[in-house]
Amino acid sequence: MKTSKYIFLAAVILLNFSCTKFLEEDPTNFISPGTGLSSEKVARAFANGCYTDLQGFLNGQSGSYGGNTYNLMEFMTGKANTDLGQTGFTNFQNLSYNSTSFYVDTWWQHLYLGVGACNLALQSIPPISSVADADKTNMLAEAHTLRALYYFYLVRMYGAVPKVTTIPTSLDLNLSRTPAKAIYDSIIIPDLLEAEKSTLAWSDNTGKVSMSAVESILADVYLTYAGAAINGGQEFYAESAKRSKAVIQNGGYSLFPNYTDMINPANKNKGEFIFQVQYAASVPSTNPLTPLTIPNYAGISKYSDEYGSVYPTPQFIKSFPVGDKRVQERQFFYTKYRKINSTDTVTFSSTYIYKFFDSTAITSTAKSDLNFTLYRLADVYLMYAEASNRAEGAPNPDAISYVNAIRARANQAAIGALDQTAFEQEVWLQRYYELCFENKMWFDMIRTRKVHNDVTGNWDNFVGHTTVFNATFAEKQLLFPVPKQEIDVNPNLQPNNTGF
Repeated sequence: MKTSKYIFLAAVILLNFSCTKFLEEDPTNFISPGTGLSSEKVARAFANGCYTDLQGFLNGQSGSYGGNTYNLMEFMTGKANTDLGQTGFTNFQNLSYNSTSFYVDTWWQHLYLGVGACNLALQSIPPISSVADADKTNMLAEAHTLRALYYFYLVRMYGAVPKVTTIPTSLDLNLSRTPAKAIYDSIIIPDLLEAEKSTLAWSDNTGKVSMSAVESILADVYLTYAGAAINGGQEFYAESAKRSKAVIQNGGYSLFPNYTDMINPANKNKGEFIFQVQYAASVPSTNPLTPLTIPNYAGISKYSDEYGSVYPTPQFIKSFPVGDKRVQERQFFYTKYRKINSTDTVTFSSTYIYKFFDSTAITSTAKSDLNFTLYRLADVYLMYAEASNRAEGAPNPDAISYVNAIRARANQAAIGALDQTAFEQEVWLQRYYELCFENKMWFDMIRTRKVHNDVTGNWDNFVGHTTVFNATFAEKQLLFPVPKQEIDVNPNLQPNNTGF
């Protein structure tokens, strides 16, 4: 399997670099030549290596101007457009993508590189005797958590995938696919439960895995496991609610007063942010989403490339309720901006994403310092609301209050008593609006098997929903195809997913 070669490459890379304060311009934790492979510094290097491929979630797509792995999850929803044909958008717009299409193989490769780095850490850290047991346990908890996260993406995207839990000893690694439920049962959930046993700090403002991150991921995993893809059982809604409630009750996090607080680099890993992919204003670790979401050739920034790669459809923008602050100018979106080195204002032809607008990078450095958020408190509020409503058969007062906190920040009136179905749909809608363009919506569609129709306002069944681009979701859209290049080197990955 081609992936095994990448895993070995990751192992080599990990033995050569690491930094505790991820991706700063002046790293202090490189392993120098001659360093013994039994020191705490080396153990930390193995643990830090597990984080490297989180940046693969936003990685550029080879051969595509303005293309980026981030695009895939947004293009698939039918609620995004692009200014660039080179992104491969047409194939996702009309749902004609296949096992050789952009992004499908890049996601697979980076996720398995991440798995390989975690396996290397889990195998290499325990024998290092110079590290205190408590420290070693916490480093292993980081590796377990991140391996679970990489596999969580793999099973949601591809379904059955190869189960790799050790460092391969041969390049002839032709593994068959293991069913998604078995991956959850044998890797994802056990890894996270193992991490729960550690003494990881409740929060970590350097970007490392914290206990609140473990609980947030586990809440998401249990919510997904209980849902349509796995149908794990009603009891897993309660398990999801338990973890998200712990994140809320244990404190340390609060909703930012203003949406623009989320695009202030000073707030990275603080406030509302529970777990983020780390970036710094230094090449090559600068966040790519800022130029990616600037209107194409708008001339409003210091960037030489303004991609206009992803922006919302007008139907999605119009679906927001009247007065919703999130859709007002320079909140989640914007429609105009001052031209660089000029007093003239450029009015765009469409509405563009403001969520990743780094003003310093735009006006001065062309190097975005923003992180990319994987979990924040608003997401956890909504996970608790949905999971507890399902577990208890109706919304409880806490669930209603968390939804109302999100609505209040959006200048929307509080909701009152709703039945289980109406409340669930309200939660889903808030997830659409609050978490839009954060790579959450596609997974919500797959998990719930429902899609909000931005034209009619109804909740359509996923299979049979027709997008505003006149493309209709079928069963084949529930999973991405296994990349052809992987099947070419490992025939045991066949048969491919339905429809591919």
